Amino acid sequence: MKFALLDWLMLLIPLCGVIAISVIARRYMRSVADFMAGGRVAGRYLVAVSDGMAAMGLITVVAQFEFYYKSGFAVGHWYNLAVPIWLFINLTGYIVYRFRETRALTMAQFFEIRYSRKFRIFTGILAYISGIVNYGIFPAVASHFFIYYCGLPQTFVVGGVTISMFGALMALFLGVALFIVLGGGHLTSMVTDCVQALFGYVIYIVIAVVILSMFDWSQISTTLLDRPPGESLLNPFDTGKLQDFNLAYVLISIIGSVYAYMAWQGNQGFNAAAASPHEAKMGRILGTWRAGALFVMLALIAVAAYTYMNHPDFASGALAVQQELSTIADETLRTQVAVPVALSHFLPVGVLGGFAAIMLFLMISTDTTYLHSWGSILIQDVVLPLRKKPFTPEQHIFWLRVSIFGVALFAFIFSLFFRQNDYILMFFSITGAIYLGGAGSVIVGGLYWKRGTSAGAWWAMITGAVLGGGGLLLQQVWTKLTERLIAHGFDAAWLVAHREKFPINGQWMWFYAFTAAIVAYIVVSLLTCRAPFNMDRMLHRGEYARAEDRPQAKREKRRNWLDRYLGIDEEFTRGDRALSYSVFVWTFVTFGIWLVATVINLVPAWRWGGEGWSNYFRYVGIWIPFTVAVATSIWFSWGSIRDLRRLFRRLATLNRNILDDGRVVDHQNVDDAARRAEKSDGA
Repeated sequence: MKFALLDWLMLLIPLCGVIAISVIARRYMRSVADFMAGGRVAGRYLVAVSDGMAAMGLITVVAQFEFYYKSGFAVGHWYNLAVPIWLFINLTGYIVYRFRETRALTMAQFFEIRYSRKFRIFTGILAYISGIVNYGIFPAVASHFFIYYCGLPQTFVVGGVTISMFGALMALFLGVALFIVLGGGHLTSMVTDCVQALFGYVIYIVIAVVILSMFDWSQISTTLLDRPPGESLLNPFDTGKLQDFNLAYVLISIIGSVYAYMAWQGNQGFNAAAASPHEAKMGRILGTWRAGALFVMLALIAVAAYTYMNHPDFASGALAVQQELSTIADETLRTQVAVPVALSHFLPVGVLGGFAAIMLFLMISTDTTYLHSWGSILIQDVVLPLRKKPFTPEQHIFWLRVSIFGVALFAFIFSLFFRQNDYILMFFSITGAIYLGGAGSVIVGGLYWKRGTSAGAWWAMITGAVLGGGGLLLQQVWTKLTERLIAHGFDAAWLVAHREKFPINGQWMWFYAFTAAIVAYIVVSLLTCRAPFNMDRMLHRGEYARAEDRPQAKREKRRNWLDRYLGIDEEFTRGDRALSYSVFVWTFVTFGIWLVATVINLVPAWRWGGEGWSNYFRYVGIWIPFTVAVATSIWFSWGSIRDLRRLFRRLATLNRNILDDGRVVDHQNVDDAARRAEKSDGA
């Protein structure tokens, strides 16, 4: 057991506080829309902070540890190629604004509005299958993390019965998540995510300070520089021999993230939770500042663990870590827990428990969000469209809860028996590709192209699912398949060389899937479009506008070309404009620094050595983001607390419509159809 009493207190006391807050928040859940999207009254800070907490998750942190431990700062340097793209996406409200305008509670509900009911059911099934398989390893990764990080035994005895710690922890963690999410759905999940994030801001900074005080930069630099040619962890121009996590991986990630923006439905409740389309857009803009402290901490932890394991000053500690890791027979598991085990050997008392608390909160926030998303998608997008008689609100919420419990049960069983044989990020890519392969085309085309058709959507989704699902299947059966082929005389050199592992990793399979889906959507839509779709009705614009989604306020007029580029329109207040300009200026300053450094190193005579890149990442990758993170943590804490108070005030007086439950009739939401029918009768 590695934890002292202080560490256990750091872990358990905040957890009890979060559970208590969830009990308070559930009192405000009074409708299906509350359960699905927090009543659609969340402010920008609440959406930005809680969505960011849920999107990260313990499993993502472990995956990032794998990435940084294998590639250091070098490969991550190239992610900055996407900075101008993401600046444009965040400032203009790309997809998020228009999706919130539809007032859909799920993405597949939007698909029924835009395409057809059958397509909604199909994509609901596809998203559900892809989602629960993707989520299926979450409990296992979390359980393994805490077993090895905390130094827990593999088994324990209760009443003479030997119980697996692995299974017990999974049941415990899923039980806590179920307690929170079953009480109030997305509402309680969003509130607790926000509170957990506020606690996390403090711990992120503390851990970063501790690591910077424990490890001298010269130790980190020396260790990261001690690599063979082509496998540098610091020089982005010397990574040609790195496998899996390399420049190609980064480029596909950038292209795919833009293509599939908002397509993944693991945190779908947040897409509909903002009080208005403008608040949803501002939440994304704030997201630019949101995660600075977390990413600084993750990078520091990974390089500190690598330094601890490889620098001679820590040889005795590294030996103890190696001995502990050597007891793990499974290579994939050993890779996953390498950084957590190293951390557990050098973090001081108190900080050890603080980091465990952060990881626990990241796990809970993602579990509650994913359980809610996949469970609700099954009911909203498969069961609900098939029913001839609508649910009552009580029945509806009951079956949402039953479905959520079913997802937890599946994840528990899946984690017990599934053997993961690839990096977590690669597993994410291939399981996500089943749904994401075609979803990006269908979403972007549906929201921005009035000539996109149902036929085009069907072809895109099927193409992406076949290629993505086929890749997942081949990864799982490849070894047995090659053995049988070789046994039957197919002993080609290529087959023999790749007999142990499918040669195309999950990232490349995803790339092939979504490229084919884009082509299918465009070509088939052009061939089948007979009349443009009524976009104004779907987006509640013009004569279809709803006042509650566009509250009246003192607004400034658009002033110049830069305002147009930044997406600043009549809905922006002075404060909104200032926020957008601050994001624009800061992003271009940091991108400019990156661009200058990159261009200089494109010239052989000016190219930096290892020490030059070491100093660059020390200041640009650590100290500048850390300084900004301290300020933004204070800023976001204030904004989040303000939005939490506003949320409860709005929910207490909210006029709820029982027809706002996700049903669609004649390509419009049922509550919209009822409102228009009333207007027609009145006229």
